[in-house]
Amino acid sequence: MTDVNWSPGPAWLFCPADRPERYAKALAVADVVILDLEDAVAPANKAAARDALRGLVAERLFEADRTMVRINAADSAHHDLDVRLAADLGLPRLMLAKTEHVDSVAALAHDIMVLLETPKGVERAGELTGAANVIGAMWGADDLVAALGGTASRRPDGTYRDVARFARSRVLVAAKAHGRLALDAVHMDIDDLTGLAAECDDAAAIGFDATVAIHPKQISTIRASYSPAAERIEWAQRLLAHGGENRGVTTFEGRMVDGPIYAQAERVLRLAALTGDH
Repeated sequence: MTDVNWSPGPAWLFCPADRPERYAKALAVADVVILDLEDAVAPANKAAARDALRGLVAERLFEADRTMVRINAADSAHHDLDVRLAADLGLPRLMLAKTEHVDSVAALAHDIMVLLETPKGVERAGELTGAANVIGAMWGADDLVAALGGTASRRPDGTYRDVARFARSRVLVAAKAHGRLALDAVHMDIDDLTGLAAECDDAAAIGFDATVAIHPKQISTIRASYSPAAERIEWAQRLLAHGGENRGVTTFEGRMVDGPIYAQAERVLRLAALTGDH
């Protein structure tokens, strides 16, 4: 049964499944670890990656509530082996790479994070995020642009090109339309923490629930960006106390507030709780 109440923190981290020695270190810094059986693992190491995942579970090192496993795409030769392993191990949550078809999602007896990173996946975002066992959606820029026949998802200054911005918005809106988690894409330039912070600030402001890192050094930047400033937390607390149970249109501290503003204040406090800023 889909766990609609699962609400982890905002700093997620990919970890190659064939490098199990990195898993504990990833758990020590990230809110959620995505153990990757797909792109982070070379084709020759796929079997070793599955064996390593089996070993983590057997040794009781696998933390199910803070881990998601990314499996290979439905049209991959490795997909069925990944699915069989996930069933054998009783894994609660999977991320399906290059999700394109609802049937592929429905065939999985797990909670699913759809990864929309192909033209078909982005085009079908509403349909895919609405599947009964879907708990969230993530988008990907570079796979998408490669599938479009392009050569770069970003401009020379590091900002996304328009088609990537469209995909980002499309996946966010689709996820939220169905009450799902929305994950922002990875920032591939590991040393560009300034650019990462800008993207995370924007992601938090528009409703993304998390940003996924590819390196542990990105985690603190992500968490800091999703963590509301102290004055913002205090404002939210004052506003909600002022509104009480009667949250109609009113004036508060010199500005009009109504339902959407109360909702934004509640979001600030949820982020504060998730990031440890109470």
